[in-house]
Amino acid sequence: MSRPTIPLLSELRVAGLPTELQAKWTALCLCLYEIQTALVAFSGGVDSSFLAFAAARVLENRMIAATIVSPVDPAAAIEAAVQFARQYNIPHIQIAHNPLADASFKANPPDRCYLCKTQMLNVLWRYARDHDISAVLEGQNADDGLDYRPGSRAVSESGTLSPLALSKLNKVDIRTLSRAMGLSCWDQPSSPCLATRIPYGEDITVERLQQIAEAESFLRQAGFPIVRVRHHGNLARIEIPPAQLTQLLSCRDAVAIHFKQIGFRHITLDLQGYRLGSFNEGLLS
Repeated sequence: MSRPTIPLLSELRVAGLPTELQAKWTALCLCLYEIQTALVAFSGGVDSSFLAFAAARVLENRMIAATIVSPVDPAAAIEAAVQFARQYNIPHIQIAHNPLADASFKANPPDRCYLCKTQMLNVLWRYARDHDISAVLEGQNADDGLDYRPGSRAVSESGTLSPLALSKLNKVDIRTLSRAMGLSCWDQPSSPCLATRIPYGEDITVERLQQIAEAESFLRQAGFPIVRVRHHGNLARIEIPPAQLTQLLSCRDAVAIHFKQIGFRHITLDLQGYRLGSFNEGLLS
């Protein structure tokens, strides 16, 4: 396929942006333009949604966004991906994959994310090769090196590109650009895979994943959009922003009843509140 004509740089400008952020956006567009054809790993989160939008704008029909559908992915994230692609006319496919078929992943070691990311990228690269697509892109940003992310190793080993990180765009940049462009994803809370709620060394099972999904869905509907339910066997540990702790205590009876109905025996509220990667805290010390 011939390379599409890149729009004039003036057409890529976003009104009202600081000079540094405008430069990062232009760098991203030029980075994407250098790619002949692309398959974008599209989870439905803010980063991958922004990347899919940018790739569609630069490459047009020379790209396609692919969403992996698996038991570890929140149903809301899959639906968000479908709706976003439809809203912005982004070519989109869904590919079914079950990481629980791999006993090593199911055992939930500290490098679980590496195992999962390797599987996922293998699936995407297989599709890309079968359809003569030259590159696979994924949505790591410039902040992602600050947390324990063994999945980054899978990205580099597979030859997958991370255009957001290459363009030095961090999470705040991506949200700012998304808002300036009127993208519906700009303020969407982070929603990593459900397996991240299970402590390392404890088996990942469909039953546990379903419990977590049901518990978090209940809390979101109750007015807690940013929430993690950490699964400790019969015990659920709820993480929400510290400012909402009192609010949750005011509806604790309803929360306890629902959580017990889905199989938890004990329900606790983490006094430290929501924070990224709480199970990684010991690994990073």
